[in-house]
Formats: sequence, structure tokens, C-alpha cells
Amino acid sequence: MTGEKCGTGGTGATGRVLRDRDAALYLGGVVGAGCGASLLWLTAGIWVKDLTGSNALAALCTFALWAPVLLGPLLGTLADRTRRHPLLVRSNLALALLLLTLCAVDSADRLWLLFTVLVLYGATGVVQDAAEGALVTRIVDRDLLGDFNGLRTTANEGVKLIAPLAGAGLFTAYGGPAVAVLAAVLFALAAGLYARVRVDEPRPEPGTARGFGAVAEGVRELWGRPALRPLLVGGGAVMLLAGVNGALVFAVVDEGLGRPPGWVGALYTAQGVGSVAVGAVAGRLLRRLGERRFAAYGAGLFAVAVAARAVPDVSVALVASAAVGAGLPCVLIAALTAVQRAVPEAFLGRAVATANTLLLAPNAVALGVGAGLVAGVDHRVLLLALGSAGLVVAGRLRLRL
Repeated sequence: MTGEKCGTGGTGATGRVLRDRDAALYLGGVVGAGCGASLLWLTAGIWVKDLTGSNALAALCTFALWAPVLLGPLLGTLADRTRRHPLLVRSNLALALLLLTLCAVDSADRLWLLFTVLVLYGATGVVQDAAEGALVTRIVDRDLLGDFNGLRTTANEGVKLIAPLAGAGLFTAYGGPAVAVLAAVLFALAAGLYARVRVDEPRPEPGTARGFGAVAEGVRELWGRPALRPLLVGGGAVMLLAGVNGALVFAVVDEGLGRPPGWVGALYTAQGVGSVAVGAVAGRLLRRLGERRFAAYGAGLFAVAVAARAVPDVSVALVASAAVGAGLPCVLIAALTAVQRAVPEAFLGRAVATANTLLLAPNAVALGVGAGLVAGVDHRVLLLALGSAGLVVAGRLRLRL
């Protein structure tokens, strides 16, 4: 039986998760690794820009980190072919050692090492996300998965409010190698926290399928469940719209609000606050509404907020950004929780990785599409169009109930 300790005792669902020793340690490992990732993501672009002066190469850092997500269905098989607990410990230790090699990056000639590390981190992160999403079903009771996923969102988004400023300050004072060492320490800390988690995890049965056959098994388990398809399709559509919306943020600040580029940070901070807030109550709302209704309301909130960003008012822009931050996690938390509850454990690593690809890849693609659109179309027209499309997605999710 999985998640027995976390499913008993306590007065509130969130409190029951946090008071359980193993669930709290596991959440700490997730947050530690997420903080290291945030430092790496931010600093890489600044580092490349500082060494080369090239905006294009700096932007390529984000692509290097995101590209392995496209291989999620294949990489996720690794999380089903070995015990996930040791995999999380060893992979975080490996990342800690890998990041230390970045101390050798002191000129543009050695940027190949930085990009290699980013790609390797991106691939390892896909495997870790699959293992984390699957292993948690053995630590947290099924009824509390939404609470755990919400707490994870709150913690990770809270870290994102602090890590960019800390990373930028550390880089300015001591350079990229110092940030790499700090990120390595955080990954090592995550490995230590994961190692202390007590979990009864049997060795997985050897599968008969290999390579793309194993991938196909995971896809069939995921896509063959009618209850999951609307969440995955709707979630992917919302993240596609979110990617275009993200590409418009500088136009909103410059053309809409008439503010300097630094104001983008204020909008992102407001968005992070919204995500932190909704993560804290996600489990309760999931139990009350169910996954698809929770996702539908989140998509609707996102849609209205995106359209509101067309209003040239600072107060409206800040509130709208917070609402965007609250709406998007609803869709992602609902989809992940539904996958964890529906897919058998033997296929869950592949299913989580495939779901992440379906949900996150559209966002990465849309960032580029949005950058092209904003060059030739008024940002207010685009925002209203995105809001309208988001309401259609929300309506379709709601109608499938």
C-alpha cells in the first residue's frame, strides 16, 4: 500500500503532507533541485551575454535547456526501468559534479562546455521529473497528490521570486563560476534530502519492449484513457497561448504602460505571487471541483487576465499578471495529478514524461512564434485574440464534464 503515513492523521490535508517526515524531505529535495535549476537557467544567459555580447547566443541557452523536453517520451522510459529513489539521488549528485566543470568557462572559446552542460542538465531534468512524478505516489496518499503538487508549485514559484535576484547579484559580484558552485551545492543538498526519504520501492519488472516499443507502451497507457485526453490537449493549448503571451511582455511594458524594460521584473514578480497563492489551495480546490473543472476555471482565469493586459494601466497590468500566475498552475496541477492517479505505476515514469512534453513543448515553440508576431501585429490585438482563444479552451474543458 502506498502513502500510508501521509494519508492518516492530522487536521488539514496540506498539514498532513508537511508533517509527514518522508513527504517533507521529498518536497525539500524537489525544492532544492528547483532552486539550483533556477540559478542555472538565469545565469547561463547572462554569462553568455557577458562573454560574447550576443543576444542570439544568450537566447540559445534557453533552447538548450528546453530542447530535451521534446524527447520526454523516450527519456521517461529510464524512470520505469530502474528504481526511482536511487535514480533521484544519483542523478542529483551527478549534476552537482557536472556543474563544477563550469568553473573552467572563462572565455568565449569555452562556451561549448556551458552549452554541453545545459543540454545534459535538460535531459537529466526530464528523467528526474518523470521519476519524481512517479515515485511520489509511493510516498503520498492518492487523495493528497493534489495537495503535494500544489505545495510543490508554491515552493518552486516562491524560489523563482528569490533566485533570479540572488543569482544576478552573485554573478555580478563573483562571476559565473560562483553561481555554478552554489547550484552544485543545491543539487548535492537535494540528493542528501532524497537519500533520507524512506520509501518501499520494489525493483521494477523487466519489460519486454525496448526502445521505441517501450515509448509506445507509455503513450498507449496515457492516451488510451479518455479522462486524461481533454486535460492534456487543453493543457497543451493553454501553454501554447501562454508562450505567445510571454513573448509580448516587453511590448506590454514599453508600448502599453510606457515604462522602462526593468518593469518586466515587476510583472513577473506579480505572476509568481499568483502561482504561490494558488499552489497553497490547489489540493482543496481539486477535491471540491475535480481535475477538469479545476483546469477549466484556471484556463478561464488565465484567458480573462491575458485580455486585461491590453488595458494601458499599471494597476490592471499587475493584477492581470497575478491572475495569469494563478490560472496557469491550475491546468498543470490538474493534468499531472490526473495522470498520477490514473496510470499504473509500471508505466508512470513514461506517462509523466510524455505528459510534460505535451504540456511544455508548445510553450517553448510559442515563445518563438510570439516573438515573430509581435514584430508585425499590435500587441493589444494579440492579447485580445489570446484571451478569446483561452476562453474557448476553458469552455471545451468545462463542457466535457
